[in-house]
Amino acid sequence: MSRRASSSAALPIAYVVLRILIVVNWLMGAAILALLVVMPNERWIMAAFKLSPSPDAERLVMGLRAIAVLGLVTIPLNYALLKRLVAIVETVRAGHPFVAANASRLQAIAWVLLALQLLSIVIGAIAKAISTPAHPVHLDAGFSINGWLAVLFTFVLARVFAEGTVMREDLEGTV
Repeated sequence: MSRRASSSAALPIAYVVLRILIVVNWLMGAAILALLVVMPNERWIMAAFKLSPSPDAERLVMGLRAIAVLGLVTIPLNYALLKRLVAIVETVRAGHPFVAANASRLQAIAWVLLALQLLSIVIGAIAKAISTPAHPVHLDAGFSINGWLAVLFTFVLARVFAEGTVMREDLEGTV
């Protein structure tokens, strides 16, 4: 089993890609934070969207700021997910995927995916609420059947790994 896992080109690639995504995630967090704190003020945002002062413009600016804050919330969630995936890849590379730690990691990943799906719905709702015919706000957020299937699948996979761990321990005890 160990030889088969180590000979796969997918595992080293996955490990490198996950490490890169961790860095990109933190860079995105820094960019969002910069947009919230350092760069724009209300006039800057209004100029970027070519808005004139009005109640709709103020609502749009506040909504965009709320979306940015929720974007910041996703950064540690993404980090938690990516770190657990890296740890799972490391155990698979070592030839021991069915360990209790991986079942726990998958369970945690499922909860993170659930939180991200709920945040996506909230972000989509905010975007819809602040969108106007003159200034439509189009975001890739809201309800996603694929996202919810991923949540369900990950909870099931966590259970499969838990059962696989028990089976592996039973097998090692009989050999």
